[in-house]
Amino acid sequence: MNEYNASQIHLIKRPEGLPDQSNFEKVAVELTPPFAGEVLVKNHYMSVDPYMRGRMRSEGVYAEPYSLDQPMYGGAVGEVIESRDSGLAVGDIVLNNAAWQDRFVAKADALNKLDPFDMNRLSLYLGTLGMPGMTAYVGLFRFGEPKEGETVFV
Repeated sequence: MNEYNASQIHLIKRPEGLPDQSNFEKVAVELTPPFAGEVLVKNHYMSVDPYMRGRMRSEGVYAEPYSLDQPMYGGAVGEVIESRDSGLAVGDIVLNNAAWQDRFVAKADALNKLDPFDMNRLSLYLGTLGMPGMTAYVGLFRFGEPKEGETVFV
């Protein structure tokens, strides 16, 4: 496999009931090398979140539905493996929204550079330190407004 070959998971038909393997297809694609201001990223961790099921429906639930015959997308943590942008270097770890593919080319300003505290725990940026963790934190402290002496049940 050369660095410009990628595997993507496409939604090929909308699930009736629970999704199964017949709703998806693994597709091999050839990427173009990055242009100025772009980087090639290799994803290490990809998130599969509950909201994705709603986006598989034709009418969506609260967000635009996924397109058929296109890669599924969502949160992922990857590593820059080629850079044509001064703001990101080879080896930088980035948070991206290009899950369900192992490699992709993106504009550097569409990615969020991370400064991981532990390279062996990058998946935390998709859970506790990512969108689900931020949702829980904001929900509890911004809207729940717990008071000293109260009990929080999760």
